[in-house]
Amino acid sequence: MPLSKLVTLLRIGHGGRLLVAEAVLRLAMARLSLALFPFRRVVRRLGRLMSPDDARARGSGEAGEAIVSAACQIGWAIRAVAPSMPFKALCLQQALAAHAMLRRRGIAAPVHFGVVRDEPDRFEAHAWLEVAGVEVTGYPLPARLREIGCFVPDGD
Repeated sequence: MPLSKLVTLLRIGHGGRLLVAEAVLRLAMARLSLALFPFRRVVRRLGRLMSPDDARARGSGEAGEAIVSAACQIGWAIRAVAPSMPFKALCLQQALAAHAMLRRRGIAAPVHFGVVRDEPDRFEAHAWLEVAGVEVTGYPLPARLREIGCFVPDGD
């Protein structure tokens, strides 16, 4: 671990260190889940698949200060630890990890999926998560991204 990261870890306090530890654990769990189980089984925990045009996929847009704060902190923790993981923590693992962290706090967050098609026979998939206007994971969005679906937590 680089010295600068160690200094940051010491400065963020106990709560911040717990959040970082949770982010590491959730990223590892997401990676393991995707390696062991079919995609359809992994995303079952995310909720119902909806069209990106569905109003429920966009969410209410309004949230209290506690939700915004939690979303910002979780986004920070995921972005901080993802580059240091012993595997390449891709956008999908990051979105799954953040979704689980938010769900543990009682915050429902849709996970968005899209594609970028640069060539007729080739595309690149992308996943991202936003809650209460906070860009949690997967940002900035790639140019020419077309959203193809959104998993909305049950009950929304």
